[in-house]
Amino acid sequence: MPGGGVLPAGAPDVSRVEAPVTLKAYLMCVFAAFGGIFFGYDSGYIAGVMGMEYFIHTIEGSYATVLPAWKKSLITSILSAGTFFGAIIAGDFADWLGRRTTVILGCAVFIVGVVLQTVSAGLGLIVAGRLVAGFGVGFVSAIIILYMSEIAPRKVRGAIVSGYQFCICIGLLLASAVNYATENRTDSGSYRIPIGLQMAWALILAGGLACLPESPRYYVRKGNLDRAVKALASLRDQPVESDYIRDELAEIVANHEYETSVVPEGNYFQAWANCFKGSLWSGSSYLRRTILGTSMQMMQQWTGCNFVFYFGTTFFQQLGTIQNPFLIRSAVARCSSGVPWAWSSANSLSPSWAPSSRTTTTPSRP
Repeated sequence: MPGGGVLPAGAPDVSRVEAPVTLKAYLMCVFAAFGGIFFGYDSGYIAGVMGMEYFIHTIEGSYATVLPAWKKSLITSILSAGTFFGAIIAGDFADWLGRRTTVILGCAVFIVGVVLQTVSAGLGLIVAGRLVAGFGVGFVSAIIILYMSEIAPRKVRGAIVSGYQFCICIGLLLASAVNYATENRTDSGSYRIPIGLQMAWALILAGGLACLPESPRYYVRKGNLDRAVKALASLRDQPVESDYIRDELAEIVANHEYETSVVPEGNYFQAWANCFKGSLWSGSSYLRRTILGTSMQMMQQWTGCNFVFYFGTTFFQQLGTIQNPFLIRSAVARCSSGVPWAWSSANSLSPSWAPSSRTTTTPSRP
Protein backbone atom coordinates (compact mmCIF):
# COMPACT_ATOMS: atom_id res chain seq x y z
CA MET A 1 0.00 0.00 0.00
CA PRO A 2 1.20 3.62 -0.49
CA GLY A 3 3.22 4.91 2.40
CA GLY A 4 4.29 1.46 3.48
CA GLY A 5 1.04 0.60 5.27
CA VAL A 6 -0.01 -3.03 5.57
CA LEU A 7 -3.58 -4.33 5.69
CA PRO A 8 -4.30 -6.26 8.89
CA ALA A 9 -5.18 -9.91 8.38
CA GLY A 10 -8.80 -10.37 7.45
CA ALA A 11 -9.41 -6.68 6.76
CA PRO A 12 -11.37 -5.98 3.56
CA ASP A 13 -9.31 -4.47 0.78
CA VAL A 14 -11.26 -1.31 -0.04
CA SER A 15 -9.12 -0.75 -3.12
CA ARG A 16 -10.29 -4.01 -4.70
CA VAL A 17 -12.56 -3.45 -7.69
CA GLU A 18 -15.79 -5.40 -7.31
CA ALA A 19 -17.66 -7.07 -10.09
CA PRO A 20 -20.21 -4.76 -11.71
CA VAL A 21 -23.53 -4.83 -9.90
CA THR A 22 -25.89 -6.41 -12.41
CA LEU A 23 -29.68 -6.37 -12.51
CA LYS A 24 -29.62 -10.05 -11.61
CA ALA A 25 -27.73 -9.31 -8.40
CA TYR A 26 -30.22 -6.59 -7.47
CA LEU A 27 -33.21 -8.84 -8.14
CA MET A 28 -31.74 -11.65 -6.06
CA CYS A 29 -31.18 -9.44 -3.05
CA VAL A 30 -34.45 -7.55 -3.38
CA PHE A 31 -36.31 -10.83 -3.55
CA ALA A 32 -34.57 -12.02 -0.39
CA ALA A 33 -35.86 -8.83 1.25
CA PHE A 34 -39.35 -10.19 0.58
CA GLY A 35 -38.91 -11.94 3.92
CA GLY A 36 -39.74 -8.56 5.46
CA ILE A 37 -43.28 -8.73 4.04
CA PHE A 38 -43.58 -12.20 5.56
CA PHE A 39 -42.48 -10.82 8.94
CA GLY A 40 -44.51 -7.60 8.82
CA TYR A 41 -47.77 -9.22 7.72
CA ASP A 42 -47.52 -11.73 10.55
CA SER A 43 -47.08 -8.85 13.01
CA GLY A 44 -49.98 -6.82 11.67
CA TYR A 45 -52.91 -9.13 10.99
CA ILE A 46 -53.66 -10.23 14.56
CA ALA A 47 -54.82 -6.79 15.76
CA GLY A 48 -57.65 -6.75 13.26
CA VAL A 49 -58.58 -10.40 13.73
CA MET A 50 -59.03 -9.95 17.49
CA GLY A 51 -61.46 -7.11 16.80
CA MET A 52 -63.64 -9.00 14.32
CA GLU A 53 -67.13 -9.80 15.58
CA TYR A 54 -67.24 -13.30 14.12
CA PHE A 55 -63.87 -14.20 15.66
CA ILE A 56 -64.97 -12.91 19.07
CA HIS A 57 -68.15 -14.99 18.86
CA THR A 58 -66.13 -18.04 17.84
CA ILE A 59 -63.85 -17.75 20.87
CA GLU A 60 -66.25 -16.38 23.51
CA GLY A 61 -69.77 -17.16 22.36
CA SER A 62 -72.51 -15.32 20.49
CA TYR A 63 -73.20 -12.79 23.26
CA ALA A 64 -69.63 -11.57 23.66
CA THR A 65 -68.59 -8.19 22.31
CA VAL A 66 -64.90 -8.25 23.17
CA LEU A 67 -62.20 -10.77 24.03
CA PRO A 68 -61.00 -10.82 27.65
CA ALA A 69 -57.69 -9.09 28.17
CA TRP A 70 -55.88 -12.29 29.17
CA LYS A 71 -56.95 -14.05 25.98
CA LYS A 72 -55.82 -11.17 23.80
CA SER A 73 -52.53 -11.15 25.64
CA LEU A 74 -52.09 -14.91 25.25
CA ILE A 75 -52.93 -14.93 21.54
CA THR A 76 -50.55 -12.05 20.89
CA SER A 77 -47.59 -12.97 23.08
CA ILE A 78 -47.41 -16.69 22.33
CA LEU A 79 -46.08 -15.90 18.87
CA SER A 80 -43.21 -13.91 20.38
CA ALA A 81 -42.38 -16.84 22.65
CA GLY A 82 -42.02 -19.10 19.63
CA THR A 83 -40.08 -16.43 17.76
CA PHE A 84 -37.61 -16.08 20.64
CA PHE A 85 -36.71 -19.76 20.74
CA GLY A 86 -36.75 -20.06 16.96
CA ALA A 87 -34.28 -17.20 16.61
CA ILE A 88 -32.04 -18.64 19.34
CA ILE A 89 -31.57 -21.97 17.56
CA ALA A 90 -31.67 -20.61 14.01
CA GLY A 91 -27.98 -19.63 14.03
CA ASP A 92 -26.94 -23.20 14.75
CA PHE A 93 -29.15 -24.53 11.96
CA ALA A 94 -27.72 -21.91 9.61
CA ASP A 95 -24.17 -23.08 10.37
CA TRP A 96 -25.19 -26.73 10.01
CA LEU A 97 -27.63 -26.77 7.08
CA GLY A 98 -26.89 -23.46 5.39
CA ARG A 99 -28.49 -20.03 5.45
CA ARG A 100 -30.86 -20.60 2.54
CA THR A 101 -31.97 -24.04 3.74
CA THR A 102 -32.65 -22.70 7.23
CA VAL A 103 -34.92 -19.97 5.88
CA ILE A 104 -36.80 -22.50 3.72
CA LEU A 105 -37.17 -24.78 6.76
CA GLY A 106 -38.52 -21.82 8.71
CA CYS A 107 -41.10 -21.20 5.99
CA ALA A 108 -42.23 -24.85 6.20
CA VAL A 109 -42.61 -24.67 9.98
CA PHE A 110 -44.48 -21.39 9.64
CA ILE A 111 -46.92 -22.89 7.13
CA VAL A 112 -47.75 -25.69 9.57
CA GLY A 113 -48.55 -23.07 12.22
CA VAL A 114 -50.69 -21.07 9.79
CA VAL A 115 -52.67 -24.18 8.84
CA LEU A 116 -53.41 -24.84 12.51
CA GLN A 117 -54.62 -21.25 12.97
CA THR A 118 -56.70 -21.29 9.81
CA VAL A 119 -58.66 -24.41 10.76
CA SER A 120 -59.08 -23.35 14.39
CA ALA A 121 -62.52 -22.82 15.87
CA GLY A 122 -61.42 -22.15 19.43
CA LEU A 123 -58.71 -20.65 21.58
CA GLY A 124 -56.54 -23.77 22.00
CA LEU A 125 -55.75 -24.43 18.37
CA ILE A 126 -55.11 -20.83 17.44
CA VAL A 127 -52.68 -20.48 20.37
CA ALA A 128 -50.91 -23.69 19.37
CA GLY A 129 -50.77 -22.53 15.77
CA ARG A 130 -49.27 -19.17 16.68
CA LEU A 131 -46.66 -20.88 18.84
CA VAL A 132 -45.59 -23.15 15.97
CA ALA A 133 -45.69 -20.25 13.51
CA GLY A 134 -43.50 -18.28 15.91
CA PHE A 135 -40.71 -20.82 15.55
CA GLY A 136 -40.85 -20.38 11.80
CA VAL A 137 -40.85 -16.59 12.09
CA GLY A 138 -37.81 -16.83 14.37
CA PHE A 139 -35.94 -18.91 11.82
CA VAL A 140 -36.75 -16.58 8.94
CA SER A 141 -36.30 -13.24 10.71
CA ALA A 142 -32.95 -14.19 12.25
CA ILE A 143 -31.34 -15.71 9.16
CA ILE A 144 -32.76 -13.81 6.19
CA ILE A 145 -30.78 -10.68 7.17
CA LEU A 146 -27.64 -12.80 7.53
CA TYR A 147 -28.23 -14.35 4.11
CA MET A 148 -28.89 -10.98 2.46
CA SER A 149 -25.78 -9.40 3.95
CA GLU A 150 -23.61 -12.30 2.77
CA ILE A 151 -24.83 -12.43 -0.83
CA ALA A 152 -25.27 -8.71 -1.54
CA PRO A 153 -22.51 -6.79 -3.36
CA ARG A 154 -20.55 -4.68 -0.90
CA LYS A 155 -21.37 -1.30 -2.44
CA VAL A 156 -25.14 -1.77 -2.12
CA ARG A 157 -25.25 -4.07 0.91
CA GLY A 158 -26.35 -1.42 3.39
CA ALA A 159 -29.16 -0.12 1.19
CA ILE A 160 -30.49 -3.59 0.40
CA VAL A 161 -30.47 -4.73 4.01
CA SER A 162 -32.27 -1.54 5.03
CA GLY A 163 -34.88 -2.41 2.41
CA TYR A 164 -35.86 -5.30 4.67
CA GLN A 165 -37.24 -2.77 7.15
CA PHE A 166 -39.28 -1.17 4.39
CA CYS A 167 -40.71 -4.57 3.45
CA ILE A 168 -41.74 -5.13 7.07
CA CYS A 169 -43.77 -1.92 6.89
CA ILE A 170 -45.30 -3.02 3.60
CA GLY A 171 -46.32 -6.27 5.29
CA LEU A 172 -48.00 -4.32 8.08
CA LEU A 173 -49.85 -2.24 5.52
CA LEU A 174 -51.03 -5.31 3.61
CA ALA A 175 -52.27 -6.93 6.82
CA SER A 176 -54.33 -3.85 7.69
CA ALA A 177 -55.79 -3.70 4.19
CA VAL A 178 -56.83 -7.36 4.25
CA ASN A 179 -58.38 -6.99 7.71
CA TYR A 180 -60.30 -3.95 6.54
CA ALA A 181 -61.59 -5.89 3.53
CA THR A 182 -62.86 -8.89 5.53
CA GLU A 183 -64.02 -7.33 8.82
CA ASN A 184 -67.72 -7.25 7.84
CA ARG A 185 -67.97 -10.84 6.66
CA THR A 186 -70.45 -12.91 8.68
CA ASP A 187 -68.68 -16.22 8.27
CA SER A 188 -65.36 -17.76 9.28
CA GLY A 189 -63.75 -16.19 6.24
CA SER A 190 -63.57 -12.93 8.17
CA TYR A 191 -60.60 -14.22 10.16
CA ARG A 192 -59.51 -17.24 8.13
CA ILE A 193 -58.71 -15.21 5.01
CA PRO A 194 -56.25 -12.86 6.78
CA ILE A 195 -54.67 -15.80 8.60
CA GLY A 196 -54.50 -18.14 5.63
CA LEU A 197 -53.06 -15.50 3.31
CA GLN A 198 -49.82 -15.75 5.26
CA MET A 199 -49.12 -19.04 3.53
CA ALA A 200 -48.78 -17.20 0.22
CA TRP A 201 -45.89 -15.06 1.53
CA ALA A 202 -44.12 -18.13 2.94
CA LEU A 203 -44.56 -20.11 -0.28
CA ILE A 204 -43.27 -17.23 -2.42
CA LEU A 205 -40.25 -16.73 -0.17
CA ALA A 206 -39.38 -20.44 0.06
CA GLY A 207 -39.93 -21.02 -3.65
CA GLY A 208 -37.79 -18.06 -4.63
CA LEU A 209 -34.95 -18.98 -2.26
CA ALA A 210 -34.94 -22.50 -3.68
CA CYS A 211 -33.87 -20.90 -6.98
CA LEU A 212 -31.11 -18.80 -5.41
CA PRO A 213 -27.60 -20.06 -4.56
CA GLU A 214 -26.40 -20.73 -1.04
CA SER A 215 -24.20 -18.13 0.63
CA PRO A 216 -20.54 -18.41 -0.49
CA ARG A 217 -19.47 -17.60 3.07
CA TYR A 218 -21.29 -20.70 4.30
CA TYR A 219 -19.35 -22.87 1.86
CA VAL A 220 -16.08 -21.21 2.89
CA ARG A 221 -16.94 -21.94 6.51
CA LYS A 222 -17.44 -25.59 5.57
CA GLY A 223 -14.18 -25.65 3.60
CA ASN A 224 -15.93 -26.30 0.28
CA LEU A 225 -14.24 -23.72 -1.94
CA ASP A 226 -15.40 -25.29 -5.20
CA ARG A 227 -19.05 -24.76 -4.33
CA ALA A 228 -18.23 -21.35 -2.86
CA VAL A 229 -16.75 -20.09 -6.12
CA LYS A 230 -19.71 -21.43 -8.12
CA ALA A 231 -22.21 -19.75 -5.78
CA LEU A 232 -20.29 -16.47 -5.90
CA ALA A 233 -20.07 -16.57 -9.70
CA SER A 234 -23.83 -17.11 -9.89
CA LEU A 235 -24.52 -14.22 -7.52
CA ARG A 236 -22.23 -11.81 -9.37
CA ASP A 237 -23.24 -13.09 -12.83
CA GLN A 238 -19.59 -13.64 -13.74
CA PRO A 239 -17.69 -16.66 -15.06
CA VAL A 240 -16.01 -18.84 -12.44
CA GLU A 241 -12.52 -17.97 -13.72
CA SER A 242 -13.15 -14.19 -13.53
CA ASP A 243 -10.62 -12.10 -11.63
CA TYR A 244 -13.53 -10.43 -9.84
CA ILE A 245 -14.66 -13.78 -8.44
CA ARG A 246 -11.16 -14.90 -7.57
CA ASP A 247 -10.37 -11.70 -5.66
CA GLU A 248 -13.66 -11.59 -3.77
CA LEU A 249 -13.38 -15.25 -2.80
CA ALA A 250 -9.84 -14.64 -1.53
CA GLU A 251 -11.18 -11.82 0.63
CA ILE A 252 -13.97 -14.01 2.02
CA VAL A 253 -11.46 -16.75 2.87
CA ALA A 254 -9.14 -14.23 4.53
CA ASN A 255 -12.00 -12.81 6.60
CA HIS A 256 -13.02 -16.29 7.72
CA GLU A 257 -9.47 -17.18 8.74
CA TYR A 258 -9.16 -13.94 10.66
CA GLU A 259 -12.46 -14.53 12.49
CA THR A 260 -11.48 -18.05 13.50
CA SER A 261 -8.12 -16.76 14.75
CA VAL A 262 -9.59 -14.11 17.08
CA VAL A 263 -12.62 -16.01 18.41
CA PRO A 264 -11.63 -18.12 21.44
CA GLU A 265 -11.95 -21.87 20.99
CA GLY A 266 -14.43 -23.74 23.17
CA ASN A 267 -17.51 -25.89 23.34
CA TYR A 268 -21.05 -24.92 22.38
CA PHE A 269 -21.83 -23.08 25.63
CA GLN A 270 -18.49 -21.30 25.67
CA ALA A 271 -19.23 -20.05 22.17
CA TRP A 272 -22.39 -18.40 23.47
CA ALA A 273 -20.53 -17.08 26.52
CA ASN A 274 -18.11 -15.28 24.19
CA CYS A 275 -20.92 -12.85 23.37
CA PHE A 276 -20.62 -11.48 26.92
CA LYS A 277 -16.84 -11.27 27.23
CA GLY A 278 -14.82 -8.09 27.33
CA SER A 279 -15.18 -4.65 28.81
CA LEU A 280 -18.24 -2.49 28.42
CA TRP A 281 -15.91 0.47 27.79
CA SER A 282 -13.92 -1.20 25.00
CA GLY A 283 -15.29 -0.53 21.54
CA SER A 284 -14.10 -3.91 20.23
CA SER A 285 -15.45 -6.11 23.05
CA TYR A 286 -18.18 -8.65 22.42
CA LEU A 287 -20.05 -7.52 25.54
CA ARG A 288 -20.29 -3.95 24.29
CA ARG A 289 -21.56 -5.09 20.89
CA THR A 290 -24.13 -7.40 22.46
CA ILE A 291 -25.44 -4.71 24.80
CA LEU A 292 -25.51 -2.14 22.01
CA GLY A 293 -27.61 -4.38 19.77
CA THR A 294 -30.05 -5.49 22.46
CA SER A 295 -30.36 -1.99 23.95
CA MET A 296 -31.27 -0.46 20.60
CA GLN A 297 -34.07 -2.99 20.19
CA MET A 298 -35.20 -2.52 23.78
CA MET A 299 -35.39 1.26 23.42
CA GLN A 300 -37.35 0.88 20.20
CA GLN A 301 -39.88 -1.33 21.97
CA TRP A 302 -40.23 1.28 24.71
CA THR A 303 -41.70 3.68 22.18
CA GLY A 304 -44.92 1.67 22.45
CA CYS A 305 -45.21 0.95 18.72
CA ASN A 306 -46.12 -2.67 19.31
CA PHE A 307 -49.17 -1.65 21.33
CA VAL A 308 -50.60 0.01 18.22
CA PHE A 309 -49.68 -2.85 15.92
CA TYR A 310 -50.99 -5.59 18.22
CA PHE A 311 -53.87 -3.95 20.08
CA GLY A 312 -54.66 -0.82 18.08
CA THR A 313 -57.95 -2.07 16.62
CA THR A 314 -59.40 -3.43 19.86
CA PHE A 315 -58.21 -0.35 21.78
CA PHE A 316 -59.95 2.00 19.35
CA GLN A 317 -63.08 -0.15 19.55
CA GLN A 318 -63.21 0.02 23.34
CA LEU A 319 -62.70 3.78 23.31
CA GLY A 320 -66.12 4.04 21.68
CA THR A 321 -65.26 7.38 20.08
CA ILE A 322 -64.05 6.12 16.69
CA GLN A 323 -66.59 5.01 14.13
CA ASN A 324 -64.31 2.66 12.18
CA PRO A 325 -61.31 1.39 14.19
CA PHE A 326 -60.19 -0.81 11.29
CA LEU A 327 -59.83 2.23 9.06
CA ILE A 328 -57.85 4.15 11.68
CA ARG A 329 -55.60 1.15 12.23
CA SER A 330 -55.03 0.96 8.47
CA ALA A 331 -54.14 4.67 8.39
CA VAL A 332 -51.54 4.12 11.13
CA ALA A 333 -49.99 1.31 9.09
CA ARG A 334 -49.84 3.56 6.01
CA CYS A 335 -48.02 6.26 7.97
CA SER A 336 -45.55 3.70 9.33
CA SER A 337 -44.55 2.48 5.87
CA GLY A 338 -42.95 5.69 4.65
CA VAL A 339 -40.95 7.18 7.51
CA PRO A 340 -38.94 4.05 8.45
CA TRP A 341 -37.92 3.57 4.82
CA ALA A 342 -36.70 7.14 4.51
CA TRP A 343 -34.77 6.88 7.77
CA SER A 344 -33.23 3.49 7.06
CA SER A 345 -32.22 4.51 3.52
CA ALA A 346 -30.47 7.60 4.85
CA ASN A 347 -28.61 5.52 7.41
CA SER A 348 -27.57 2.60 5.21
CA LEU A 349 -23.99 3.77 4.70
CA SER A 350 -22.19 0.77 6.18
CA PRO A 351 -21.98 -1.51 3.14
CA SER A 352 -19.33 -3.87 4.51
CA TRP A 353 -21.47 -5.14 7.38
CA ALA A 354 -21.95 -8.90 7.37
CA PRO A 355 -23.07 -10.35 10.73
CA SER A 356 -22.10 -13.67 12.20
CA SER A 357 -24.81 -16.27 12.54
CA ARG A 358 -23.89 -16.60 16.20
CA THR A 359 -24.66 -12.96 16.94
CA THR A 360 -27.65 -12.46 14.67
CA THR A 361 -30.78 -11.54 16.61
CA THR A 362 -34.42 -11.22 15.69
CA PRO A 363 -35.11 -7.85 14.03
CA SER A 364 -37.26 -5.60 16.13
CA ARG A 365 -40.84 -5.32 15.05
CA PRO A 366 -41.42 -1.81 13.73
